[in-house]
Order: sequence, then C-alpha cells, then structure tokens
Amino acid sequence: MARDITPEEVATVDEMLARARKAMEEIEDYDQEQVDRLARALGWNCGNEKTFVRIAQMGVDESGIGDRAGRAGKRFKVLGVLRDALREKSVGVIEEDPDKGLTKIAKPAGVIASLIPTTNPELTPPVTGIYAIKCKDAVIFSPHPRAKATTFEMVRVMRETLKKLGAPADMFQCVEKPSIPMTQYLMEQCDLTLATGGKPMVKAAYSSGKPAYGVGAGNSTMVIDETADIAEAAMNSRISKTSDFGSGCSADGNLLIADQVYDQMRDALVAEGGYLCDAAEKALLEKALWDDEGRRTINTVAVSAQTIAAIAGFEIPQDRKFIMVEQDEIGPEHRFSSEKLCVVMALYRFRDFDEALAKVRAIFEVGGKGHSCGIYSFDEDRILRHATNAPVSRVMVRQPQSKANAGSFENGMPMTSSLGCGIWGGNITNENVSLKHYMNVTWVARPIPMDRPSDEELFGEFYNTEVM
Repeated sequence: MARDITPEEVATVDEMLARARKAMEEIEDYDQEQVDRLARALGWNCGNEKTFVRIAQMGVDESGIGDRAGRAGKRFKVLGVLRDALREKSVGVIEEDPDKGLTKIAKPAGVIASLIPTTNPELTPPVTGIYAIKCKDAVIFSPHPRAKATTFEMVRVMRETLKKLGAPADMFQCVEKPSIPMTQYLMEQCDLTLATGGKPMVKAAYSSGKPAYGVGAGNSTMVIDETADIAEAAMNSRISKTSDFGSGCSADGNLLIADQVYDQMRDALVAEGGYLCDAAEKALLEKALWDDEGRRTINTVAVSAQTIAAIAGFEIPQDRKFIMVEQDEIGPEHRFSSEKLCVVMALYRFRDFDEALAKVRAIFEVGGKGHSCGIYSFDEDRILRHATNAPVSRVMVRQPQSKANAGSFENGMPMTSSLGCGIWGGNITNENVSLKHYMNVTWVARPIPMDRPSDEELFGEFYNTEVM
C-alpha cells in the first residue's frame, strides 16, 4: 500500500511550482525568434554527440538495463524534434484561414509534469524541453528512481543552457528524491501531465484530475509477405529488435511471415544475428521471461541475448544478437504472443493474406492495441488492407519499427518520444505527441458570407419524404 505524502514533499512540490510559474512570467513576452533561439540552444547542448552519449551511457549504467551503444543511437531524435519544432509557429498568430474568417493564436499550456521512464532518462527531457520552451511552458521532471541521477544530469544541462542565454533556469526543474506520493501530488498541481512509461504511471496520470497525455503498451507486429525484400526485412527487424536491447514498446515482437518465404526469412534473420530456439530452449525461455502469474520478469527486460539465455538455463554463441521462437498459438495463455520488452521475437507462418490479417487482430487482442505495427510488402492493396485491419495508431511500411514510428528522417511522422495509442490504448490521442500538444489555442472567428446549404442539398433523397 502506498504511503501518504509527507509535509516536506508537499512543500517541495509547491515551491517548485511557484518557481516554475515565476519563470513563465519572466518569458511571457518572448517572441517567436527568442523562443526559437532557446530551442536551438537546447538542441545543441543536449543533442551534441559528446554530451548525449555521455548521459545516455550514464543512464544504462545507472539503471542496469539497455545497451550503451544502442542507447546513444537515440541522439537523432533530439535533432529531429528540433527540426520539427523550428518549422512551426508557437507564439502569437500561428494560423489564418481568410475563407473561414478564422485566426488561431497560440498560448502556453502552463506548467507541465513530465514523468520520465527508466528507458529514456537522457532522451525524454530534451524532447519535452524543446517543445515546451517553444510554447513557453515550464516543465517539472519526475524521474524514475532507477534513473534519477541521469535525468537530473540532463535537466542540469538544460538549466545551464537557459542561464547562459539570460532565460530563467526554473523553466526546467527536476525532482531530486522522487516517490509515488510526490509524483501523484505533482500531477495534481501541474496544468498538464506527460506520462511516458508503464501502465500504472499512465493510469495515475489520468486519475490526477488534470489533463494528461499518456501512452499505451506495445506489441509491435510485422507482416512479411512474398513480395517483400527479404534481406531488407531481416536487416530492419534486427535493427528494430536490438536497439537498446529491445527496451522500447516499438521493438518488433512478432513477425508474421508468408509460407512461401518463411524459410528464407528465418534463414535471413539467423544471418542477421538471430538465434532460433529449439522446443526445449523455448520452454526454458518462457519460464525465464514470465513468472507464474504471467508478469514479465524485470531481470530479463532490455538485457543482452546472452544474459537472457543464461537466466533461462542455456547458452547461445556470443555473436547472436537476438532470440527467436517459432510460434503457432495466439492468446493470453500463449505468452510469446504478448509484449516482450527484450531481444526475443516470435515467428508465425501464414498461408494467405486473410490469415495474416486475422492473426494480426488476434495478437492485438492479447496486448498492444492502439500502438504500432508494420508491413514488408510492395503490394499497395495489401498495405492498405493491413492498415485498415489493424487496431493501431501507426503502421510503418518497410521500415525498422522502433527507429521509425516515433519519427525518422526517412518518413513524415512527427518526431517524439511519446506515442499516443488512442481510445484502443486508453489514451486521448492517436498522434505522436509533438508541438501542438504543448499549447493552448484561441480561435478568433469573424463573420463570413452565409454558408448554409439548402434543405434539399442536406437531406438528399430523404427530403420531403413521409415523416414519423
């Protein structure tokens, strides 16, 4: 049972909130050029290779999960977020539509509570910070206890950046001694919460009584049909699955492979560094990844393939990068069809595309509704059928899922570190949480010529028919 918040914790949050509001007052007259300058400075100081790699690797060392090289590879997201932010207006008039007589004016959302996951203590703060400073929002970051020093260090860099430019450092603050009661109180006092993390965190954000953007669980599922470039599909699956040891919700969890190319794809995955379990190893692996209640075991989340195998009780060669199991069954009792959060993926066969679509629906009934899936195909009709069929917010076509669905330089998705999963995932938005989600917008409406269709046009064939 969670303890009550202490008077000292209440005082700490109240003081941080007061400082945040004062900082916002100090920059309330900043124009677009001034906030863009702050955003550029944050992007450089947080996203330059030396600083980001140092703090990213600090996060892996502190939390004990993830891959030092893979975590550092997330640096591109800071650059992409800055690119997107600089291309949009966020101060004053941001849009005008003369035909409709509309003008839209941006205003700050307020003080944001940003809940930081264990897996992204170096990435989420600058991503949130760039978007927030563009909208003149203050942010109070609440780190995960296992990565609090890393989060604090990145926020320190952000604060120093503002100070050097004469802006108030208290636009960004970080809770030094996080606790569940303190985080709950923070969410209740702030104007908006950004909850990037596990289901309990998101649930708490939505029950805080204040607006919140949350994320849903993932269970990324990729369809590979017989038109696919098998070498490309295997390479991208490896890239997606092994990034930061599969810590992200977007990492490929299930591959649905056409029967005609199944053996070819499986062999290509082995060539990319996959290890295919036999039946005995698969059974051991299941016992290692899930406890008797079906919960994921923490010691096997986002660790190397060799570590997972050793915990399970078998050995794999040192050159193997991820682990594969062949799977037929789908359902809550068949655990390999659920989210894995590690370098393990399940391989399924399908005989025809209708079977693939049915299996996709079944897998997302197990978990991951609203998040993401993908397809390797050059058949546009199948691509659209897959997208229409899957209960997800984003579908990546011939791309490494975990490097693409939150935005990349090779697609048009908004760059972010927070993926809304819509009503399916218990979220208010399906979108990649980006600049527009950090602002209030005032609509100004002027009179326009009458825009009222005739009754005949509106009711069509039903006009003047018998009424009930």
